[in-house]
Amino acid sequence: MLRTQGPLDSHQEINGIALEGLVAQHLQAWNDYQNRKCGLFYWRTRAGNEVDFIIYGPNTFYAIEVKASEHLHPKNFNGLNAFSEDYPEAKLILLYCGKEKLKKDTILCLPVTDWLLQLNLHLNNL
Repeated sequence: MLRTQGPLDSHQEINGIALEGLVAQHLQAWNDYQNRKCGLFYWRTRAGNEVDFIIYGPNTFYAIEVKASEHLHPKNFNGLNAFSEDYPEAKLILLYCGKEKLKKDTILCLPVTDWLLQLNLHLNNL
């Protein structure tokens, strides 16, 4: 269950939590449906870098960051870049609420709506 919004929570913060929850549900369903036998993890360093989802299993290794904003900022890439330093084999994806598909170095940036509608295509063809 998602937590309710309180007086100290911003609209953006609640939207981010809800969007991450939606992506988590879709990732778990994809994993189960495809019988991928992957684990779904979260990654965080002591320095505070984090990645929302790590999907790891036989022949599968993704790092996925979810942002509930329409525009990307350089700091949005910090977690994925830090993860890539330790695990360069991982495929890096940043999902956001914008409209443009683009690539920033090794990070594939995708509109979250498009990605959710074509989840199977995106993860099976990377």
